[in-house]
Amino acid sequence: MKPPLVPLATLLGRELRNVKVEKPFVKFGQAALAKKGEDYFLIKPDCERVPGNPETSFSVFAIFDGHNGISAAIFAKENLLGNVLSAIPQGINREEWLQALPRALVAGFVKTDIEFQQKGETSGTTVTFVVIDGWTVTVASVGDSRCILDTQGGVVSLLTVDHRLEENAEERERVTASGGEVGRLNVFGGNEVGPLRCWPGGLCLSRSIGDTDVGEFIVPIPHVKQVKLSNSGGRLIIASDGIWDALSSDMAANSCRGLPAELAAKLVVKEALRSRGLKDDTTCLVVDIIPSDQPVLPSTPMKKQNALSSFLFGKRSQTSTNKTTNKLSAVGVVEELFEEGSAMLAERLGKDFPMNTNSGLFKCAVCQVDQPPAEGLTVNSGPFFSPASKPWEGPFLCTNCRKKKDAMEGKRSSRPTVLA
Repeated sequence: MKPPLVPLATLLGRELRNVKVEKPFVKFGQAALAKKGEDYFLIKPDCERVPGNPETSFSVFAIFDGHNGISAAIFAKENLLGNVLSAIPQGINREEWLQALPRALVAGFVKTDIEFQQKGETSGTTVTFVVIDGWTVTVASVGDSRCILDTQGGVVSLLTVDHRLEENAEERERVTASGGEVGRLNVFGGNEVGPLRCWPGGLCLSRSIGDTDVGEFIVPIPHVKQVKLSNSGGRLIIASDGIWDALSSDMAANSCRGLPAELAAKLVVKEALRSRGLKDDTTCLVVDIIPSDQPVLPSTPMKKQNALSSFLFGKRSQTSTNKTTNKLSAVGVVEELFEEGSAMLAERLGKDFPMNTNSGLFKCAVCQVDQPPAEGLTVNSGPFFSPASKPWEGPFLCTNCRKKKDAMEGKRSSRPTVLA
């Protein structure tokens, strides 16, 4: 028997409903309490990959936790997004855009750091930067702000890596290998107090934007993680360390599960304040990625991880160099698309940056400036590299960005040029 005919209007209705399922709602809330006034945040839910085309929309959420002043946090808030987008090739489709995003985030972070250091100011900032396109979430971070994911199954996963010297042995080794010294603060009598710090400067973090006075081995190269949620959605909690010094990831998620995002953000801040008091700037963004037919993420009880949840988690990514990140796991499928935390710029930028055949110029992979090949070097070439004597091993770095790369790896000192 032939199946019954389906009216065209019904087929169109089904197609429209499927489109809605593929394009979730993004709802968000924000709350903060200031102690020093050095936390800043960015909320841009209406970005477009193709200007003027709302079908290419994506959202950006970020927290900037400044230290030693507010200049670096403000500068990063105003310039980082533009620098990231300028590093993504034009005229590519959505899948190619998402694949290019992790590398563009690295270039954008480094470019923002170079530009800020040219101002000659000494403040610094942590950054947790989140891009949401459909069900795909990409998180880039330096410092100790954090982004967690609470999924439908009640499993909480960490999407960032803390770059605190006290807790990250791999970063301590990298800093000392690059020429920095790691130790605690010495007080009268030779006693050592407080957390591990990098000297000179005394910074507790191994990665940040800014911090000109500390040393170039404090790098702006972010840890990047990209995941794809199931169509049951999930909740992101993005917060500065004023939250995470008071609450664990599970505590923060449990304190607001099942509530609208705006109320949830306020409750997370309230819970942190109740637990520890106001000892630091405390900023929280809650972002819900939900199917269009649900008004709010439903409350779900915590469930123990089991063999089924491990089996349902898919992964196709490069091997991460950072071993401290929690594995994602949830009852709904959460697919890890990409993760990389290396502080080596050559490893993060790859080799497939072709020359512009129309102009004969190479575009710097970091600052995006076109220059003749003779005026710059690839990341893999030596100091005496000649394009005529050796095949080109992209990506191309201009002279200034190459100096920055070498300085971050401890190969040479780099002092910013202060603009008049």
